[in-house]
Amino acid sequence: MKISTKGRYGLRILLDIALYRIGNKPRMIREIANNQEISEKYLESIIRTLVKAKVVESLRGKGGGYRLTRPPEACSVGEILQLTEGSMAPVYCLEPGGACEKSERCITYPMWRQLDQLIDGYLRRVSLADLLQGRLPQDLPCPQPEANPGAGAVCKCGQ
Repeated sequence: MKISTKGRYGLRILLDIALYRIGNKPRMIREIANNQEISEKYLESIIRTLVKAKVVESLRGKGGGYRLTRPPEACSVGEILQLTEGSMAPVYCLEPGGACEKSERCITYPMWRQLDQLIDGYLRRVSLADLLQGRLPQDLPCPQPEANPGAGAVCKCGQ
């Protein structure tokens, strides 16, 4: 699984809208494009997906632009990446319609399924508000237990 520019830029676009919202004033495409250093044309193609999914709304006319349809706390990274990337499955057999005839007897299938569930669960627990506040879920196993001896199963190393 590799997150494409569409997924990464989709997150950056929404974070920009959330960060620079003043009251309920919409953010213009030009402002987002300049701030995030993304071409307006590519940004428009991504934002169309987000508008269609009702994550952002478009306001036309003078003072128009885009704004979130709900608070940043209610927008998960998992939802945004699924909208912009499609399937986030680490292997083809876990994608919708990607079932393999070997999955019933595949020794590695349960591992891939569990990895998919871990990734999805983690990304759905992280909101735009969490990213804006530099806050990430800390109740995951530490990826570097040797860097954090004696801390038990809860990660405190910030990795």
